[in-house]
Amino acid sequence: MRVTTLPGDPPLEVTLRRSSRARRYSLRVSQLDGRVTLTLPARAPVADGLAFVREKEGWIRGHLAAQPADQPVHLGGSVPFRGGALVIVAGASRRPRVVDAALQVPGEAEQVPARVRAFLKVAARADLAAAVERHASALGRPYGRLTLRDVRSRWGSCSSKGDLMFSWRLIMAPPDVLDYVAAHEVAHLAEMNHSPAFWAVVGRLMPNYAAPRAWLRENGAALHRVRFDN
Repeated sequence: MRVTTLPGDPPLEVTLRRSSRARRYSLRVSQLDGRVTLTLPARAPVADGLAFVREKEGWIRGHLAAQPADQPVHLGGSVPFRGGALVIVAGASRRPRVVDAALQVPGEAEQVPARVRAFLKVAARADLAAAVERHASALGRPYGRLTLRDVRSRWGSCSSKGDLMFSWRLIMAPPDVLDYVAAHEVAHLAEMNHSPAFWAVVGRLMPNYAAPRAWLRENGAALHRVRFDN
């Protein structure tokens, strides 16, 4: 893959990728991070692809302008938590803690984003570990390591060794959404695919998985727009 930049205000970065299955040029603007990707057929000239991008520049900029703004974490703002929202206020304790509908965070203002993120990671590990243990016990399958990451491409994964990975941002979603993703990945311990047999396992672990699955499809991008780098 390579990246090219279109001049303008602001300049547009476009990632070029080739696909043996592509039969025509196609553009995609990610709802998660605004990344623009041009897919080219395997033997298509790059110059023609770049001309296609320039032709569609107005469409690209329109999609980028329509995307919701990022939500920076700061004192006086709020952060999603278990399907609700916590107001972020200054606190005097050694660690962030939830009091009523507020998250009390100690330290200077510039330390708040990192401390809120750390708080969310701790809560995510506790909730995901409990959900994984419950579903794995129901399935009768052991699992390996459980790790948390901040990935945009997927909400969870299961390796061939039974190691499970999850996005810690799931703690911001409603609890049944986190529970669904845990059930989904645990089901891969029995079926390492997305066949009807796999979905049958998911259904046994969580009969009402359709609603949280739909919520994640419709609202998952918003969780990635919460920023902790300000």
